[in-house]
Amino acid sequence: MNIGIDKIGFSAPNYVLDLADLAQARNIDPNKFKLGLLQSQMAVSPVTQDIVTLGAQAAQAILSEEDKAEIDMVIVGTESSIDQSKAASVFIHGLLDLNPFARSIEIKEACYGATAGLVLAMSHIAQHPNSKVLVIASDIAKYGIASAGEPTQGAGAIAMLVTADPAIMILQDDNVCQTRDIMDFWRPNDDKYPRVDGKFSTEQYTDCLTTTFDQYKKRTGKELADFAAVCLHIPFSKQGLKGIQALTTEDEETLNRLSERFQEAIVYNKLVGNIYTGSIFLSLLSLLENSQTIEAGDDILFYSYGSGAVCEIFSGRLVPGYKEHLQTDRLEKLKQRTPLSVQDYEKIFFEEIQTDEKGNAIDLPKDDAAFALIDIQDFKRIYRKN
Repeated sequence: MNIGIDKIGFSAPNYVLDLADLAQARNIDPNKFKLGLLQSQMAVSPVTQDIVTLGAQAAQAILSEEDKAEIDMVIVGTESSIDQSKAASVFIHGLLDLNPFARSIEIKEACYGATAGLVLAMSHIAQHPNSKVLVIASDIAKYGIASAGEPTQGAGAIAMLVTADPAIMILQDDNVCQTRDIMDFWRPNDDKYPRVDGKFSTEQYTDCLTTTFDQYKKRTGKELADFAAVCLHIPFSKQGLKGIQALTTEDEETLNRLSERFQEAIVYNKLVGNIYTGSIFLSLLSLLENSQTIEAGDDILFYSYGSGAVCEIFSGRLVPGYKEHLQTDRLEKLKQRTPLSVQDYEKIFFEEIQTDEKGNAIDLPKDDAAFALIDIQDFKRIYRKN
């Protein structure tokens, strides 16, 4: 049985910050962001948008009424959870009015969580071929004003419908994982922002990639030259490029070819920033919608990495007719976002919801987005679907 991605959608907040403006405000050479990180813009999420609203919007864009009736599992991968107990997928399930007899869960392991969700979805479909599973990667990357990670921030969500006989990509059964108990990136419960050992984390990203790929080659017999493209976790675009370079130290022809595809695979990432669990799948979407070279039958290699650390390498094969299930105007839509000054960005992105002693929101801003957080009453988050 062939199992994989039948539909894929994306959502981002309607606000954007140009990193050249941020560089000027921080007295930094703009090329440090544009060339050093390969990042150009950052999606900025208001306080009324979170992983629930972004995830619901990404899913709503791709689901038919038939899909909603047949989905019997909803999985959200995130590291931006809005509740220590209730899964974001339960909120999303309600907002989308999905089949009530469904399982809804949330998975956490830094930026790797949605990949784990994808694997779980495949196992479920293998046992229940007529089922459909909605896998959502939704995150808001936030590090603080003038922090080292500030230019890599971002916000957004990817939604994938996983089915038998998929219309976009068949996922191969060749997954290889690795776990390391390290502290390269972590977020204590009582901290507002994550803590990062930046140099150590980038070193671990690369070492996990190369050692896991060595094991992948041993188990599968596949080589890098067998793949039309590589999609990697993109904390910032330059890190992904360094990853490809680390894999192709001796094969210059393969390096050049995969580097060209990589540039197509980061078109959206450069304009959105880091969306944690979704960044690898945003890269896939960018590749599919911007490459004029890849075609049906091509194999694509994936490297998912979540600090702490868990990583996984796997592959997928493009299905004939996959291009018919993609958007052709996504870049134009990204250009229509509302640009922010640095001052407005600092106000919107870092605003915090104020509540009274009874847990009721005070002066929560209005939001006319498709899905929005409209209130908090007695510590309960209340969402609206327009």
